[in-house]
Amino acid sequence: MFRAFINVFRIPDLRKKVGFTLLMLCVYRIGFYVPLPGVDQDKLARHWQRAGGVTEQAADIFAMFTGGDLGQSTLFGLGIMPYISASIIFQLLVTVLPSLEKLQKEGESGRRKIMEYTRYATVGLTLIQSAFWVRYLTANDLVYPDFRGTFGFLGVAMTGLMAGTLLLMWVGEQIDEYGIGNGISLIIMAGIISRLPYVLTEVANGLIASMRGGGTLTPGMMTPEKIVFLIVSFVAVVAGSILITQAQRRIKIQQAKQTRGRRIVGGAQHYLPLRVNHGGVMPIIFASSFLLFPGMIFRAIYTWGAWPVSLWGFLQNEFHPGRFIYELSYVLMVYFFAYFWVSVQFQPKELANNLRDMGSFIPGLRPGKRTADYLEAVMTRITYVGAGFLAIIALIPSVVAVYLEIPYRISAFLGGTGLLIVVSVTLDLIQRIEANLIMRNYEGFLGAEGGGRVKGRQY
Repeated sequence: MFRAFINVFRIPDLRKKVGFTLLMLCVYRIGFYVPLPGVDQDKLARHWQRAGGVTEQAADIFAMFTGGDLGQSTLFGLGIMPYISASIIFQLLVTVLPSLEKLQKEGESGRRKIMEYTRYATVGLTLIQSAFWVRYLTANDLVYPDFRGTFGFLGVAMTGLMAGTLLLMWVGEQIDEYGIGNGISLIIMAGIISRLPYVLTEVANGLIASMRGGGTLTPGMMTPEKIVFLIVSFVAVVAGSILITQAQRRIKIQQAKQTRGRRIVGGAQHYLPLRVNHGGVMPIIFASSFLLFPGMIFRAIYTWGAWPVSLWGFLQNEFHPGRFIYELSYVLMVYFFAYFWVSVQFQPKELANNLRDMGSFIPGLRPGKRTADYLEAVMTRITYVGAGFLAIIALIPSVVAVYLEIPYRISAFLGGTGLLIVVSVTLDLIQRIEANLIMRNYEGFLGAEGGGRVKGRQY
C-alpha cells in the first residue's frame, strides 16, 4: 500500500490531478472562514449555543450534508446544498418528463444541457435560501446596528452567499474535470473531516472533566468506558459501511451464440451487479430533512394553544432524537425513501431491453417482461436489507447521544451518516487512483499479492 502511495507521485499526470484537487479543497477551506459583512459572529455563535434541541440538530445535519455551517455566517455558509437540491430535482424530473428523458438519451450533449439547467436552478434556489437566511439574521438581532434594516446589507449579504455557493459549484466541477474524484462529494467529505479536531478536543475536555469530578458524572462528561465504546463503535461502523458499500447481488448473464461465417461467436457468461445499497445516503438525507419539520410544527401548534393542548405537547416531546416515536418514524422514512429512490433510479424494463438488444439473457428467463419482473423482484428484496443497514446507521448517533449522555456532535461524527459519507467517498477516490496506477502498469493499493482490487462506492 505504501508503495502505491509513492507511485502516485511518480506519475506526472496523476500527481498534477492530486495536487489540483488538494489546491481546490484548500480554496474551499479558506473561503469557509471569510465572514459576511455586517454579521455579529460572536452573537451568532451564542445564539446557536442557546438554541439547542431540534434547532441545533438541524444545524449539525445541515453542516454535515452541505459543507457549510449556519453557526458561522460566512461566504460558504449555505454550502453546496442549493446545487445538490437542484441536481436531485432534475434527476427526478428526468424520470417523469419525456422531454428531459429524451434529452438525456442524446448522450454527452444532452447531459451538458441538463447540467446547464441545473446551474440555472442552483442560482434560483440560492437566491431563495440566502433571502431566508438574511431575514433570519435580521429578525434575531444578529446584525450590527449600523447594518440592521438597510437594503445595502441585504444586497451585500445575499450576493456574498450566492457567490460563495456558485464558487463551490465551480470548484466541484473543476475537480471533476481537472482533478480526481467527485468534486461535490470531496467538498462534503472535507467539511465533515474538518470537524475532527473540534470533536477530539470536546472528547478530551469531557474526559478531563470526568477525572476532576471525583466520580460525579454530568451530561457531556466522557469516561474511559464511553471512549472505548465510541472507538469500538467507530471500527464497527467503518467495517459495516465498507461492506454495505461494496455489497452486490450478481445476476448471471448468458450471451447468445451467433454464427458468423464458419465461426460461432458469443456464448460467454458474465454477471449483472445489482447494488444492495442502491440509494447510498440519499434515503437518510431525505428522512433527516423531513423529520425536522414535525417537531417545529407541533411546537408551534402547542404554543398557540390549539385544542387538544395535551396532544400537541405530547407530540412535541416525542419528536426529539432518542424518543420512541421519533426513532420509529426515522426508520419508516428511511425505508420509504430507500424504495422511492430505487423506483426512481432503477429501471428494470429499460435494463431488460438493453440486455435483449445486446443479445444477452438471464438463464431460465425469457427476454422482456419476465426478465424485467425478475430484476424488479430481486432489487426489492435486496433493498430491504440495504435500507435496514441505513436505518441502523441513522439511529446510532441519536441513541448513543441520549442513552450514554454523549454530545450529539461527537456521536454523529464517530458513527452514523457522516462516517458513511466519508467511507464511501474515500473508497471512490482510492478506486480512481488505483485505476490510474493499473492503467500505467503499476500495482494497486492491494498489490499483486492482495488478490483483488479496491472497489469504489456503489451509488
